[in-house]
Amino acid sequence: QLQASGGGLVQPGGSARLSCAASGSIVRVNAMRWYRQAPGKSRELVATITAESTTYAGSVKDRFTISRANAKNTMFLQMTSLKPEDTAVYYCNADIREIGSVYYREFWGQGTQVTVSS
Repeated sequence: QLQASGGGLVQPGGSARLSCAASGSIVRVNAMRWYRQAPGKSRELVATITAESTTYAGSVKDRFTISRANAKNTMFLQMTSLKPEDTAVYYCNADIREIGSVYYREFWGQGTQVTVSS
């Protein structure tokens, strides 16, 4: 239902862009989020986007920008001024209402690796 792409190896100070596309029998996608998990650490919420607002973790504020293309049920994370501590597997997450349901379910993408290193 959620397919993440982008990432890879980036030099410190560089930029990268992640994408996450929702597909399937979708009525509506509500909140969409990016999480990340670094080796040996717990999963961390990086950014959230709803119809009304965007929020960021303090560690990425002013460096990362979350956005979405509603018509395509797609979300992006533009990452700039990347640091080695941004190295992690990045996961997309979304609340999706499917055809035939009145409820929203939470879906996860498969994760995409971002490595910041010289």
